[in-house]
Amino acid sequence: MSSVPEPTRLRRQVSPLELFYDLVFVFAVSQLSHHLLEHLTWRGAAETAVLLVAVFGSWAYTSLEATFLDIGRLVTRWMVVVAMGLGLFMNSAISRAFADRAWAFVVPLLAILFVANAVTALAARNDALREHFRRTLVWTAVSAPLWLVGATVGSGPRLWWWAAAALVDLTGTWLAHPLPGRRLISREMEFDAEHMVERLRLFFIILLGETVLTAGRALTDSPFDAAGVVATAGVFVALVCLWAAYFGGGENVVTTTVAATGGDALRTVRFGVNSAYLVVAALVALAVGSELLIAHPTGHGSVTLALLLFGGPLLYFATTAWFFQATARGAWVERLITCVALIDGGIAAIWLPPLVSLAFLDAILIAAAAVLARSHRKLARSLEDASAT
Repeated sequence: MSSVPEPTRLRRQVSPLELFYDLVFVFAVSQLSHHLLEHLTWRGAAETAVLLVAVFGSWAYTSLEATFLDIGRLVTRWMVVVAMGLGLFMNSAISRAFADRAWAFVVPLLAILFVANAVTALAARNDALREHFRRTLVWTAVSAPLWLVGATVGSGPRLWWWAAAALVDLTGTWLAHPLPGRRLISREMEFDAEHMVERLRLFFIILLGETVLTAGRALTDSPFDAAGVVATAGVFVALVCLWAAYFGGGENVVTTTVAATGGDALRTVRFGVNSAYLVVAALVALAVGSELLIAHPTGHGSVTLALLLFGGPLLYFATTAWFFQATARGAWVERLITCVALIDGGIAAIWLPPLVSLAFLDAILIAAAAVLARSHRKLARSLEDASAT
């Protein structure tokens, strides 16, 4: 039984303001992809990862807090508008954050985190929630000096300072910001889990749309020949398969799991937010790999292209395998088998022509989407039957 009284467990629709807010962070994904494309080295990948943790973390914090506070409240709307404005400045500095715009990135980032957490710590409707976000403020206060010091030093040591700050922020998110003797007890939290699941679902759709636009822009900038058209079509097929791997019944599994967990639905949402960090990274990698492939469809295979083109989907399926195993207890073995196939395909892609590699990728993803659609239907039925008994 849920510990939250039935009248308080409201199902709120995602508001236009929340979708408007998301657009600022879809712009960030475009900037992250551009940064990685311009710095295709291990250091460039590390910089992109650090920036991604910061950017997506600010989205996740604000979105969770807006869900806790209720987007219908005036204080929540003002918080989201302020975070959106700050996010626009932060995200515009992504491509030069490790050059001459460190402060332009860090100041809005910290302002978003402190403002959103402070508002929730003051305006939340119950003591448990206010106490949780006071702990979140403590974690933010620990990482803030690392972000600030990183902005003062050169681009070389900046990566190490900011990586430490991002690690603190990410650890806090994954562990739900505990302090000695004080931790989150999710069953005691009143939370509209269905609303936050919908927020993640819509954000994922928008991210996939941004990746489609990246492929379109790459085709626009490349010679409009048969190879480029085939490459773009192949990338589009891959994106549709990633969409189908979740929306082909996977969302029904997640919503059924959230409903079945009752008063501890927040746990499922937390796992969803945690896994979303890696899903965003996977889509960034695939977007960059797609752009390289469309620009040079008849070139030679390479380790870089193989890592991006196959590593992105590999990270996506590995992450969602963990999420489905940890929450729904099903449809994860099929994802791990897909990961094995992607590893084999990625190794072969080092030597294969890019278009042949893309054909192998599409074949793997089409098979995975078809198998998962069936697995999701069976799992959703079993979860519904279990919750009915």
